[in-house]
Amino acid sequence: MSGPPKIILPGGTVGVLGGGQLGRMLAQAATRLGYRVHVYEPQPNCPAGAVAHREVNAPYEDLAALTVFARECAVVTYEFENVPAAPLQAIESLTQLRPHWSVLETTQNRSREKRWLRDHQFPHARFAEVAAGGDLAAGISEVGAPCVVKTADFGYDGKGQLKVMSAADVPAALARFAGQPVVIEQFVDFACEVSAVVARSQTAAVRVFPLAENIHTNHILDFSIVPARVPADVRAQAEKLARLIAERIDLVGVMGVEMFVTKAGEVLVNELAPRTHNSGHYTIDACMTSQFEQQVRAICGLPLGAVTLNTPAIVMVNILGDAWAPRPGSGQASVTPNWDVLFAQPNVRLHLYGKAEPRPGRKMGHFTVTARDADMALEFAEKYKARLA
Repeated sequence: MSGPPKIILPGGTVGVLGGGQLGRMLAQAATRLGYRVHVYEPQPNCPAGAVAHREVNAPYEDLAALTVFARECAVVTYEFENVPAAPLQAIESLTQLRPHWSVLETTQNRSREKRWLRDHQFPHARFAEVAAGGDLAAGISEVGAPCVVKTADFGYDGKGQLKVMSAADVPAALARFAGQPVVIEQFVDFACEVSAVVARSQTAAVRVFPLAENIHTNHILDFSIVPARVPADVRAQAEKLARLIAERIDLVGVMGVEMFVTKAGEVLVNELAPRTHNSGHYTIDACMTSQFEQQVRAICGLPLGAVTLNTPAIVMVNILGDAWAPRPGSGQASVTPNWDVLFAQPNVRLHLYGKAEPRPGRKMGHFTVTARDADMALEFAEKYKARLA
C-alpha cells in the first residue's frame, strides 16, 4: 500500500488535511526544514493556516477543490483521522498520501479498528459490535457490566461514549444510542493509561518515542508524564506493541498508540491515531526530533531522527478554554490567564495555538515542565496549572 520510496527534499510542498493545532505545529516543523506547506480545512482562519503558505477552505467532499489541492502538493498527510476516505481514494493517483487512506479508514471507525486489532492478535479489551438498529441490550449482556458503549464513528476526547456500570444504566444507553452503530467494550480497571508515538518511514525504519503516562480529566488529556512511571518490562512491552502495529498496518508517517496498563501489568491496546498525538507534544521540548519533524521526515522519505530524551523528566499540561473563565459573579465574559506564572519559571515552555475563541474543554495550548524526575515534574506542573487560572 505504501508504494515505492519517494524522496521529497526541502523546497517541496507538503499538504496537510485538517487545520487544527496539530496541523499548526506540523507546519511550523516543516517550514523550519525549508518546505512549503498548504493546508486544506473546511473552516476559515484555522490555526494551521495562520502559519502555512496557503490555506484552502472547502469541504473534504469537494472533489474539484481537493483535486487542485492534491496536484499542488508533493505529498499529502493528515492532522486528524476523521477525513472521509472516499475523497482520498479519488486523489490517490495525483499525489503521495502518507499514511495511506486505508490506514485512516481502519482507525476512524471503532468497529473496524477493534476488528483489526483482534485479527492481528494484538491484546485488547473484550468487545461486541451492534449495527444501527441492532439489539444494543443483547450486546451489553454479551460483554457484561461494567462496560463502555461507544459510537462506532468519529469519537475523540470522550465524545460519543457512555459507561454502563450495571443493569440500571442500560435504559440510558438504549435511549442515547438508539439507531446508531456502536462498539461495546469491556471496562478495564487499569492501573494507568500510557501512549507511544511511533514513526515509520517509507523504507520501513521504525522509531518509538519514550512512553508517556497519561492522566485524563473529564475524558480530556490533562497531563502527560515522561518517562512513564511504569516498570521497565511494561515500558518495553508497550513500545514493542507500538512498533509491531506500525509495521502490520503499513504505516508511513506517525501514529499515536493509546494503551491501558492493567493492575496485573498487562498492556492492552485501546485506540490508534494515525497522526501526531496530544501526548507527544512533550517531544518538541524534550527530544532531538519532535513528533512533528518526524512526521515530515517519514512522509518525505528522509531518515528518521533521534527520539532520545534530552532531559531526565518532562510533563506536558493541556491548557483548555476553561483557563479563561472568570470568577463566578464577576460579570466578566472572560479573563486572561496568568501567563506570568509560566514565564517566570526557567523550566517551563509555553505553546499557544492561536485560537481566537476560548471555550470550556477546547484545547487552546499546552506547556511543559522539566525536572530531575517525573514525580517532581508532575508536582510543578500541577502547581503551575492551578495558578494559571
